[in-house]
Amino acid sequence: MRPAATCPRCGRRGSPVWYEDSAEPTAWGCPAGHRWSSTGRPGWTPYPSPAAVPGRLSASEPPARAHPGRVHRDGRSWRIGTADDVAWIAGHTTHGPSVTAAIPPVFEAYATFHPPDGVGVDVHERAVVAELAARTPEQQWWLGYLDTGAHDIVFPGAATVTLYWGWSYLLVEAGPEQALTWRTGHLRGDGALPDLFFPADRSWLVSALWDDTWTDIGASADMLAGLLSDPLVNARLVDPDEDACPPGLTRDCPPVQGTAGTAYFT
Repeated sequence: MRPAATCPRCGRRGSPVWYEDSAEPTAWGCPAGHRWSSTGRPGWTPYPSPAAVPGRLSASEPPARAHPGRVHRDGRSWRIGTADDVAWIAGHTTHGPSVTAAIPPVFEAYATFHPPDGVGVDVHERAVVAELAARTPEQQWWLGYLDTGAHDIVFPGAATVTLYWGWSYLLVEAGPEQALTWRTGHLRGDGALPDLFFPADRSWLVSALWDDTWTDIGASADMLAGLLSDPLVNARLVDPDEDACPPGLTRDCPPVQGTAGTAYFT
């Protein structure tokens, strides 16, 4: 049998899996996504147990191989998302200029944000992530990078998911730190934030569409109240049926090639 283990952070029980061909020093260990340092034999990573006895499983239970839907960066392994992870978004947005073109109409409240005049993009993005992280229970975040063919998606060549008008996104399970540090610029210019990201519990969703010069968010009213209180975030509440374009900004309005043809925003 696989030895059981208890997550040292949340107390959940689990059974470890040994990756014989892994050199990773850490691994996710419980359903909540908590991880910890491995112990024992180098080259073997316990998942999810820091208390697992080092060594190979029995001959009747061969070691599990690393999942093909993973990528490596910063000395760790990260899970690549699939269509199942965005099924709650795909096909549930609307056409037109409202915020629900980017955010499914399932949230209590909606807003937009963009860097205010005189504030650097990096300062603005750090403020956004700090406000979101402060009001979100600790968990993994899904980071989505729109594959335009000309911008950094962090893990080129990894499998993508399809959203909106047939656009491809690289989706990876990581966290707030990676959201601020992995990317080297996006289609809106300077900055590192993903084009789409949300926590594992789906309590909020941030999405900036290809032709928009701002970012949309759906969340609870309390979450948005926190964003509105920070002048560096520069958030503005919008109704789900109103034009989401903030005053003074415009859409880039390129034709968008999708699986159903070409769409234009006005």
